[in-house]
Order: sequence, then C-alpha cells, then structure tokens
Amino acid sequence: MKKVLVSVVDDDRFFRDSMCRLMRSLGHTVDVFSSAAEFLASPRLPETACLIADIHMPGMTGLELRRSLIDTGYAIPTILVTAFPNDVDRARALEDGVLCYLRKPLDEVDLTRCVREALTVAGWPEEEP
Repeated sequence: MKKVLVSVVDDDRFFRDSMCRLMRSLGHTVDVFSSAAEFLASPRLPETACLIADIHMPGMTGLELRRSLIDTGYAIPTILVTAFPNDVDRARALEDGVLCYLRKPLDEVDLTRCVREALTVAGWPEEEP
C-alpha cells in the first residue's frame, strides 16, 4: 500500500524535526517546510493527504495558508498548531474547515487522532497499527 504524505509547515526547525519523526513512526511519508511559500511551491503539494501547519509564521500564517489552498482548489485536510492559542483564531480556523486546532507542545494522542481523522476525510482507508 502506498504511504500517505503528511506535510508539516512550521518555522521552528525543532518542531519540524519532531513532527517528522512522529509521522514516520506512524508509517507516513513526511515533507517538511519552513514557510507557507515553500510549501505552496512544492511539486508534491497535490499529493499531500494531511497538512500540519503553525498558525504564527513570518510571511503567511497557517490560517492564510489554509485560505490560499482552498482558493486554489486544494481542500487538504488541515491541522493548525500554535504556541499562542486564542479563541478568535480557533473560531476562525474551525469555521474555515480546519479539522483540529492544537496547542503546542502537542499531545501526541490528540495529534494522532487528528491525523487519522484528516486521512479519513481525505479518503484514505483506516490503517491498522
């Protein structure tokens, strides 16, 4: 079975590295990007089955990235993460169709549940652990 591609967009290298290790341990292929622009320029963007993006990044925020993807026809199931949660961003994200809004440091169980939910939405069959 083809491995699922999870893309991680975050300006924090340590966060990207830890997400890369976690997603690989769950059996997924992972691409990491340090900015929204870098992700949008990726030739593998159309293959992305799940996007994990930080809300607060220089240039383009995670919310703006999500809107840009929708506007260009990429309805990639998205999980937004932040070290600075607030109710306004959370409400806007969930209204915009973001699957999960998680606080850093992430709870691995919550993140794993959100990734499974994203892959189900993307049409990937449920994987056995």
